[in-house]
Amino acid sequence: MRAAHSPPSLVTLIFVTALSVLSLNMFLPSLARMGEDFQVPYGLVNLSVAGYLAVSAVLQLIVGPLSDRCGRRPVILICMAIFVCASIGCVLAESIWVFLGFRMLQVAVVAGQVLSSASIRDMYPPNEAASRLGYVAMAMALAPMLGPMLGGALDMAFGWRAGFVLYSVLGAGMLVLLWADMGETNANRSSTFAAQLREYPHLFRARRFWGYALCAAFSIGGFFSFITGAPLVAAAWFDLSPAMLGLGIGIITGGFMVGNFITGRIAARTPLTTMILVGRVVASSGPFVGLMLFLSDQGSVWVFFGSAIFVGFGNGLTNANASAGLMSVRPRLAGSAAGLAGAMIVALGAVLTSLTGVLVTAANGPFLVLGMMCACSFVGLLAVLYVRRVDRQDPLPNTI
Repeated sequence: MRAAHSPPSLVTLIFVTALSVLSLNMFLPSLARMGEDFQVPYGLVNLSVAGYLAVSAVLQLIVGPLSDRCGRRPVILICMAIFVCASIGCVLAESIWVFLGFRMLQVAVVAGQVLSSASIRDMYPPNEAASRLGYVAMAMALAPMLGPMLGGALDMAFGWRAGFVLYSVLGAGMLVLLWADMGETNANRSSTFAAQLREYPHLFRARRFWGYALCAAFSIGGFFSFITGAPLVAAAWFDLSPAMLGLGIGIITGGFMVGNFITGRIAARTPLTTMILVGRVVASSGPFVGLMLFLSDQGSVWVFFGSAIFVGFGNGLTNANASAGLMSVRPRLAGSAAGLAGAMIVALGAVLTSLTGVLVTAANGPFLVLGMMCACSFVGLLAVLYVRRVDRQDPLPNTI
């Protein structure tokens, strides 16, 4: 049983994070065909995405604290087993309601994303954790880029159920890998849930936690606004084909990957708030300059998507460092902190997605999208400045 005690490899944590991200979007190209197969409206099938996000936000509030009490290994193994069974259920479903029921159970895989971050924080001090999280975040960027292409190809070749067959196979393989390699990293588990609950007020009262968490949430919030409004802007202002739009959206993801690569290279020897501050300045500057150019009638497709590159790159410098910071406020509650922050990100993303969808029009498209991206990035900047102020007033001792 060596695996139960040896720490997991970074590769395992990257794979389990990638699968948790892949589970959201790989089947998106199949939504229309699924509606035809089940003979239901597209809006009902779309609950497999919207409902999944809602349940994901709630589950992250549960698996984090549960892993602080029971350990990372048993929680992630149980959740992965649920994901495998739910994926098989989706393959066999003959009605939309059965499918949606199993689809909501698939959300158990989100434990991989939450607990991989918590495990890294268990194993490393804050700056080294930020470096490792930077590499893990690259998987979070790559999976959304490749997932829909793979799902679309499977649908064309074998039908929409093939994507869920692949989920089942990948989940089973990941379960085996986790069993073999996912050693327990939580060496400071609470003796009882009551003892753990007594620790929560310290986390909730921690100003640093909320500063880091709001910084991470609004950083990613700008990305949600972009992907919601970009299709309308691309069609109404630039007459881009779907393929070119996909390339444009991929640009912001590419910037995110580069930012995370730099984080992985230098975060171990650079203060967390310095990395975040640089990231927020870069992310705020891009859409601000783009908005000014559009307001002066100098806007173009290159300005619009070029502004997004700055946001993606800035987020790459920000998110891993912010995650390491918020999990370091109370190391004994790293899982709880990761889960709460993850739920905040999903919830704010849902709000900003809905808000952008309601407000954006063909007339105001680039102005509104760039404005929301700039506003979100600037709120993230204010949040990290707040953390730096707290650090000056009340220095936090180095903790592992």
